[in-house]
This record gives sequence, C-alpha cells and structure tokens, in this order.
Amino acid sequence: MIWKLSLTGIKSRLKDYAVLFSGLVVASTIFYMFLSLAINPGFMSKDINAPGQYLSFIFGFGIVLLAIITFVYLVYANSFLLSMRQHDYGMFMMLGTKSSKIGLLIFCETLLTGILATILGIVVGFGLTALVSKLLISSLGLHITHFQMVLPNAILWTLIFFVAVFFLASLRNVHKLVRSKVIDLLHESQKPIKIRRKNGLRVVEAVLGILLLAAGYYIMGIAANAIFFIIPAALVTIVAGSYFTFDSFFTLIINLLLKKKNFAYHGIRVFTLGQLKFRIRDYTRILSVISLLFALALGAITVGLNFNSLKNQALVSDYYDAQIVQNTPAVQKNVDKLDLKSKATYHYVETKKELVFKKADFDKKPFKYIKFSQHGNDFPTYTPTVAKAKDLVTPGNSANTRLSMMLLNGTKKIEMVSPAKFNAIQGQKKFVTLIRVKDFIKEYPNLMKIEKAQMTSPLISRVLSNTKLFTYQVVLGFASGFEFMGFFLGIAFLTMLASTLMFKVLSGAASDKVRYEMLYKIGTREKMLRRSIRNEIGVLFALPGVLGIIDVLFGLRLFKALLPKPYMGIWLPFLIFIVLYFIYYMVTVKLYENIVLKK
Repeated sequence: MIWKLSLTGIKSRLKDYAVLFSGLVVASTIFYMFLSLAINPGFMSKDINAPGQYLSFIFGFGIVLLAIITFVYLVYANSFLLSMRQHDYGMFMMLGTKSSKIGLLIFCETLLTGILATILGIVVGFGLTALVSKLLISSLGLHITHFQMVLPNAILWTLIFFVAVFFLASLRNVHKLVRSKVIDLLHESQKPIKIRRKNGLRVVEAVLGILLLAAGYYIMGIAANAIFFIIPAALVTIVAGSYFTFDSFFTLIINLLLKKKNFAYHGIRVFTLGQLKFRIRDYTRILSVISLLFALALGAITVGLNFNSLKNQALVSDYYDAQIVQNTPAVQKNVDKLDLKSKATYHYVETKKELVFKKADFDKKPFKYIKFSQHGNDFPTYTPTVAKAKDLVTPGNSANTRLSMMLLNGTKKIEMVSPAKFNAIQGQKKFVTLIRVKDFIKEYPNLMKIEKAQMTSPLISRVLSNTKLFTYQVVLGFASGFEFMGFFLGIAFLTMLASTLMFKVLSGAASDKVRYEMLYKIGTREKMLRRSIRNEIGVLFALPGVLGIIDVLFGLRLFKALLPKPYMGIWLPFLIFIVLYFIYYMVTVKLYENIVLKK
C-alpha cells in the first residue's frame, strides 16, 4: 500500500518530478561515463600506456567535483519536492495517519525517485560513453581494442553512490517532516520573512562586497609563481564578496529604484521590485553559490576546450621530431616511410669518463635546440637556436643539457675531437640520429612505431622519454582528458545549478499564489502579471549569471602561463551556456505561472 501511495504521489507531481529527473539523469549519466573512462582496466593498461595515468587522475578529479555538486543539487531538489508535498502530508496526519507511515511514505518516494533516475542515467550513460570514448580515442590517435562500454564496476559504484545519497536524503526528509507539527506543515508557506532594517550596516556590507570582489579579481592577475597564495586568497575574497554583494548591494539598488516613483509606480513594478527585495534577501546563499558554480562550469568548458592548444605547445617545445639511438631493420623500415625535412647523425665513442664526438659531424650539420623564456604571467616563448661547439662541451649549458638528454649514459662529460683523433679513441662506438619531418601530425603513427621498435632496454626507454614524441603523447592524453572532462563537467554543473535555482524559485510559488490572486481580483490584467513573473524570475537568473561571467573573464588570467590564448574561442562556451540557461529560465517561468496563475 505504501509503495502504491508513493507511485501515486510521484504521478500527481509528474511535471515537478520530470524536472528533477532531468538533472539526476544528467548527473548519473556523466558520473558513469567518467567512471567507465577512469577505471577501464584494459583501456588504461594496454591501449593508453603512459598517458593513461593522467587520464585516470583527470576523470577521477571530475568524479569528485561531480559528486560534490550532485549532493548540493539534491539538497535543494528535495527541499522543493518537500515544499510541494508537505501540505498533503499534513492533511494525511490531520486525518489520523500515523507519523511512522508518513515517514515510510516519504522514504519510499525519495528513494524510488533516486533509483529510477540512476538506472535511467546509467542506460543513457552506455550510449554517451560509447560516443565520448570514440571521440577521445580519435583525439589520442590510438588503436583501441580493450575498451569496455558496459563496465560492471562502473555500474556498481554509480548505483552505490546515488543510492547512498538518496538514502541519506530520504532519512533527512523523514526526520524533517515527521518531527514537524501538523499546523506547521499546513501553513509553512505563510510564515513571515524577517527583514533587517539597519541601512547603515547594509551600505558598509555592500561596499565591502564590491571591494572584496575587486581584490579577488586583482589577485588572479598576479604572477603564476605565487599560485599557492592566489588560489586560497582569490577563493576567500570572491566567495565573501559574492555573498555581501547579493546580501546588500543588489538590495540597495532595488531600494533606490523603489524611491524613483516615476519608475516604480509604472504598471505593477512596485510589486515586482518588492518581490525581488524579499527574494534576494532570502536567496543570498543560493545566489552566491550559483554564481560561483556558474563561473566554475563556464570556466571548465572554456579552459577544457583551450587545453587542446597544449598540443601545439608540445610541437614547438623541441626542435627535433624523433631520435634514433638503435638502428634495427624494423626501425629502418619505418624511417624509409617518412617524408623527411632533415636528418642529422652524430657519432661518438663512450669511454669510462667521457662521450667523445666527431666535431666534423656538427660542422656539417649544426645541432639545434629550443630556447625557452618566460616573463611574468605571459605564455612562454620557444626560440630555435643553433648550438655552438663550445656550448655543447660546457657542462650545465642549455645546449649541453639538451644534447646529453638524447644520449645513452648522457651523464658523462661531452668532448669533441677531429676525425683523426676520433678514429684513434678506444671505446664503444655509438650514434644518435635526429630527425625532422615535414608534417608531424601526419607522420605521427610512423614516428610512434620507430620509437616503440627501439625500446629494447630500460636505458633506451629512459632516453626516449625525453623526446618530442613522448611529450606530445603525454600532452595529447592530458589535453584530451581535460577537454572532455571540462565540457561534460561544465554541462553537468550548469544543468544542476540551473535546476537548483529553479527548485528554489518554485518552492516559494505556493506562498506567492495568494498575492497574485489578490492582484487579479483587484483588476490587474493577466498579461501584466505574466510580465511581472518574467521580469522577477529573469532578474533572479540574470544576477548570478552575470556575476559568474565576470568571475570567469577575470579568472581566465590564471591560465595565461599554461595556455597560449586562454580567451580563444570563448564565444562557444558562452553561447552554449546562454542557450541552456535561457531554456531553464523559460521552463521555470512556465512552471511558476502554472502554480500561481492557476484558476
């Protein structure tokens, strides 16, 4: 019987539960997708190799962030659903239903909603994981044979997490409602809101909020080497500044508008401004949190998409595209397939203390390397430089260091001698061949084959870990992982923060219904009431959105040292967010109108 009542309760509020379902399905879908990519055993150990460690960390970090925002989202979602059903529960209790039965009913409804949403999210996650894995594999340029789309461990942990969260939410709902008095459940929406009237303190708080935000924005422009100061300082100032701004600054603006009688008394603006004044003071915490999450979500997508530019950085960070320290038939076969731009071979003899090179090889084809320089927060510059012979034999010199990293036993001192002396030196004769190709991206598969064919010993593998090829492969996995994590994490954040604001607005709709009925009875046209609703909810959506966008525009300066153009392509994530945010705004307006204007 209890389960039947639970299903009936969900059915009676199907539209409200549909909104909750959409956010939960998105959360569980992306949660499963991140898990399946992060803990795919064959994918990480056999197909990804070295960069897989970075991908596991990236997607694991995304899972933690998603778990946090999901928990916050569920708190507000449950508050909304409770506000919609508490009158019904009060009626049940007034008619004699035992509180234990009501508690069981609440528990069943909440848990059933979570389980259904999670199962649907996992099913959708199968398809999304398949799509994302193909895009990720394509970006990594890999041949994948061990990736599992349906991963039992990922399914199990997704179910465990969401069932645990909903179990706790169910207990919280039971505790809150069962311990409430019947009169409180029936008239919760009619409780008055306490308003502070200390205008002087409010002005001080508003000024402090603006100053704290300005300080936070300034701090994010400090040189990146002070990152351990920047992050906590900016976090404290911007969080506190956002709270004070919503708590007092916007309220002062509304008070000023109310004093302008020509503006305030046009139509029913005075009513709309009064509604906003009460709302903003009551919504201070949620608006502050949403503005910060909005900034994080928008920043995650913007930075994630721009991480793709790190691949270009890897391409210019080393002058040579590949190096050969062991020539075998397999290596030579793949070298013959390359469209070469240049090829230089340097012969040397390894003695007990030195690596002796034939100077004529460097005279014929000078050794070149990339000179690195950086100023402040600016993106580093990479300059191709021709190494002089004296620089190559000077320990600690950048040219000497770069050449040593390319050699077997490169810790020994480097010397250069004439061909005659070189031929007379006793020791193990070796060589290093440095290759440049006309198109690195096109030749990337063959270059990878050349590198893998040489890895026959730990020493050679250690030397080849310093090549452009290895760096590019690591950056490719790192950038691709962040790109996908940023995009999907941003979408999940936006979905849940917009849903949270929606639930917060709708949770007060029942108490607003009386006010709109009163306006309608005294002759206010329905068209004017709808305009007032659109304006009121529009301001509530716009304020955290605008502040979040400002946070992002200043916050992206933190990435100047990491990304060449952190603001590049910023219009795309902004457009995605504005469209999705507007859709949630329109849905909120429609649901709110159905509650307060229902005849």
